[in-house]
Amino acid sequence: MSELEIRDNRADGLLEAYEDGDVAGRIAYFTLDATPAALVAVHTVVEREHEGKGVAGALVREFYAMAAREGVPVVPLCPYAAKWAERHPDEAPEAPAELVRAAEEQLKADPRLW
Repeated sequence: MSELEIRDNRADGLLEAYEDGDVAGRIAYFTLDATPAALVAVHTVVEREHEGKGVAGALVREFYAMAAREGVPVVPLCPYAAKWAERHPDEAPEAPAELVRAAEEQLKADPRLW
């Protein structure tokens, strides 16, 4: 695999991984409308031709790093991101339960975030 370039497309709620100029995968996410704010991972997708190359893990790792740089927690509603966080507790601090509930409520109230 050539090197991935990961770009934050905040306006569209996508963290995108590019390989050789093509989108290899993405995390759909939103910013929680709460205090404190949080980044909420909703869905992780890897294009079929890029599966098995570590794209999803690279995306989730960068998602947590991005949140850390911004000083906000991550709420991993995406099953893949949640499993990754369980396997990497040193890189993925657990979000407080009240933020998880708030993120679930915001997602339920606005299904376009999915």
